[in-house]
Amino acid sequence: MELLYFLLIGAAAGWLTGQLTKGKSFGIAGNIIIGVLGAVVGGFLFGLLGISTSGGLFGQLITAVAGALVLLWVARFFRK
Repeated sequence: MELLYFLLIGAAAGWLTGQLTKGKSFGIAGNIIIGVLGAVVGGFLFGLLGISTSGGLFGQLITAVAGALVLLWVARFFRK
């Protein structure tokens, strides 16, 4: 059940990141991948900064979206 919860958070975070960056989503598989990787990156970065993400569902979503935004920014930086 936790895996399903994690994938749903990833999909929502990926979709939200797509809305914030391009105005469209990346497809369900792309949203999940971007959201899950964003959650990992966001958790790592927030840990380095000493930011607690104990806000439940909302905190996890914010962490995943922030990480996904950083991930996409870095990818676009190296793409150019």
